[in-house]
Amino acid sequence: MTESAQAVREFKMPDVGEGLTEAEILKWYVQPGDTVTDGQVVCEVETAKAAVELPIPFDGTVRELRFAEGTTVDVGQVIISVATGGGGAPAPEPEAAPAEAPAAEAESAEPKGRQPVLVGYGVSESSTKRRARRSANEAPAEQAPAPEAPAPAPAPSAAAPVANGTPVSGAGRPLAKPPVRKLAKDLGVDLATVVPTGEGGVVTREDVHAAAAPQTPAEAAPAPAPQPQAAPAPQAAAPAPDARETRIPVKGVRKATAQAMVGSAFTAPHVTEFVTVDVTRTMKLVEKMKADKDLAGVRINPLLMVARALLVAIRRHPDVNAAWDEANQEIVRKHYVNLGIAAATPRGLIVPNIKDAQAKTLPELAAALGELVSTAREGRTSPADMQGGTVTITNVGVFGVDTGTPILNPGESAILAFGAVKWQPWVHKGKVKPRQVTTLALSFDHRLVDGELGSKVLADVAAVLEQPKRLLTWT
Repeated sequence: MTESAQAVREFKMPDVGEGLTEAEILKWYVQPGDTVTDGQVVCEVETAKAAVELPIPFDGTVRELRFAEGTTVDVGQVIISVATGGGGAPAPEPEAAPAEAPAAEAESAEPKGRQPVLVGYGVSESSTKRRARRSANEAPAEQAPAPEAPAPAPAPSAAAPVANGTPVSGAGRPLAKPPVRKLAKDLGVDLATVVPTGEGGVVTREDVHAAAAPQTPAEAAPAPAPQPQAAPAPQAAAPAPDARETRIPVKGVRKATAQAMVGSAFTAPHVTEFVTVDVTRTMKLVEKMKADKDLAGVRINPLLMVARALLVAIRRHPDVNAAWDEANQEIVRKHYVNLGIAAATPRGLIVPNIKDAQAKTLPELAAALGELVSTAREGRTSPADMQGGTVTITNVGVFGVDTGTPILNPGESAILAFGAVKWQPWVHKGKVKPRQVTTLALSFDHRLVDGELGSKVLADVAAVLEQPKRLLTWT
């Protein structure tokens, strides 16, 4: 009876909340035989857009790692099994303890009933032991003696209720511990929409897990246990010294970027316009602000000024900040600006965005921009930071490139390319003088942005960079 006395729980690859179906295991932090605790990070996986650390939601001893590092795993597949050491019937004679048999069966059946439901936290197969006992008490006692064939359907009380995006009734700030608040932020879950199940109305980790769960009917069908697949993932063979070609598997960020760019290029009719502008005054202003003691610690650079200029242009022409809803045949005008910044990282191109950028002061925008770029380069950008963008800036000038014809980030209306700032001969006040000049390129979705509107937006960005005092005079 040792096997039944030691419950084995399985941790499945979670749904990362971006509509993705797979992730690659980058690194295991545990090995078979290691002891793990609730919330401990057991591995790091790479989705199409971010590297995510996966904490395990229960205690126990690692029994098996189902996949090796470098393996791409489908969402819903078991990646690790853990012996929790307390799930079976304590005695071989069930009639000696009839009251305990239903609880034992519920605990052993519970892990098979829940599916992967959250970003970066794996399967929340039972919310708490208290809930498991409650669901067991609802079952008739005569159904207990069948441990080898537990009922797969969980009791209604075993799953935390979800508000489906609607704020939960009740006044005040939702009650939750700091780690739970951080988890909700990482998953893009609004705590106000989560139904709390903890004592005193406290939102628990399991509640956030349930709120992040995809609402699909497939939840009732557990993924079949994979065949023994712990062998190392097949890797591209090392090329011979005289090889003329090397084949590199397309996965992770590169795969997602390719799919997104193809989808965007062949869905949204792109138009790109260009303007070359004298930005000497803006560059002088940047140097003055860097020397200003009141702005000490604020990261001032030309990209910050371009971002502010684009926000001014959007405020003057709000129709450009929109999205095309193909399903409903509607243009959705956004009353907020989530400003995306294309960031080149060691893992590929990602586009995190600054939420509500239009409401930020210059120092706040500078701080958000600096944090966004540094987090992206470290590979720690969360999925929530890459969702909901409205317009994007790509700074190709850092590579010495004059400009380009950028492709829209899917779901956005426009993208501005900021080229290299170079000294060039320029007619200034009737004389040819060396001036600092750059070229801007604006690509936009011609379904919702006409040529006139796109031209006005680009002209306004250029005008602000040419005369930065317009940041104060234009409203």
